Amino acid sequence: MNALPDASPSSGRPTGRLANNIVHFARTLRTAGLRVGPGQVLRAIEAVEAAGLGKRDDFYWTLHSVFVNRRDQREIFDQAFHVYWRNPRLLEKMMEMLLPQVGVPALPEDRKQLSRRLQDALQPGRGEAPREEDGEPPQVEIEATFTVSDREVLQHRDFEQMSQTEIDQALRAIAHLRLAVPLRRTRRYQPSRCGARVDFRASLRRALRPEGLIDLRRREPKLRPPPLVVLCDISGSMARYTRMFLHFMHAITNDRDRVHCFTFGTRLSNISRALRNKDVDFALQKASAQVEDWSGGTRIGQTLHEFNNKWSRRVLGQGAVVLLITDGLDREGAAGLAEEMERLHKSCARLIWLNPLLRYGAYEPKSQGNKAMLPHVDEFRPVHNLDSLAGLIAALSTTPVGDKRLAQWRMDLRKSGSDA
Repeated sequence: MNALPDASPSSGRPTGRLANNIVHFARTLRTAGLRVGPGQVLRAIEAVEAAGLGKRDDFYWTLHSVFVNRRDQREIFDQAFHVYWRNPRLLEKMMEMLLPQVGVPALPEDRKQLSRRLQDALQPGRGEAPREEDGEPPQVEIEATFTVSDREVLQHRDFEQMSQTEIDQALRAIAHLRLAVPLRRTRRYQPSRCGARVDFRASLRRALRPEGLIDLRRREPKLRPPPLVVLCDISGSMARYTRMFLHFMHAITNDRDRVHCFTFGTRLSNISRALRNKDVDFALQKASAQVEDWSGGTRIGQTLHEFNNKWSRRVLGQGAVVLLITDGLDREGAAGLAEEMERLHKSCARLIWLNPLLRYGAYEPKSQGNKAMLPHVDEFRPVHNLDSLAGLIAALSTTPVGDKRLAQWRMDLRKSGSDA
């Protein structure tokens, strides 16, 4: 956009067409996830009228100052501006994104990867099944006596069997998950009127006031949620579940503090800082650029050894809870895995193993990795659908209860070891 159209050459004031284009641009931003209301649209039109349309950069920063309120909104606004204002007409702009054009300036390299939210806002309804307009649809009789709602079906549908539409619905449901972990008592104290201990420092400071009255100040132990550490397997055998788990990790990271997320395949990667971004698309893009071993092999023992030596003292304090998400299939034959699992179990207050293979009723821990890991976990839970994630959240918010099936497997492993 070398020159902005729809402006009066004498005064630089926007006419009706430019005002309408600003309104449509605001709708695109709102569909992409930015909080844009009618008041901001009116202020944007007034700001453009006051600043004029002499330069493209002035127009960009004028709209930026009105529509962008947080740092994580800058990327969406920047991409939307440079795509939208090449051609304000939305339909033709969408065609420009799909077909080659002559004489249209290309996007810079840093803007070629459009945000998924922006793509959905610019191309609504893409990927949906075509509607049948010709001919009458076949008449199908359905027995609806024992049917359930779509929401209940989605709760129990396996992540591996979901369609793209169901995956999008599941991702929206995961984004609203809230993790309520019981608070733990710390060594620090906080002021309290009914505390059991007397705060002598605060009492002396109160006694130094001109009134001269002695008013004892009290304090009580400070409560704080324990740290939560997530170790997620991203090997090839877990590829169909990795995307859901990353969205789950992003949701809990932005829901509470002291959440540390790691991925492992053939090496260990700390993606905690990348997932702290509020924009889930930008956060996962940074995390994927940081991780180099997607959909490869699995070295559980080696990666746990690296975690225990490098990160355990930093993140496993004050009763930390560890979520280990893996199927337990180790390509190195579980070399050193039992020792590293034992050390990890002793370093945290609660170790929960989440295994997608547990969804099968006839599952048995027959692999060497499973046999090495089972004796050193507190809970063994499935994680393959939304219902299992909700069960995990409910389990974390309550006192742990013994798992009979896990105890039976441990007993069988001891018997097999003694027989050998």
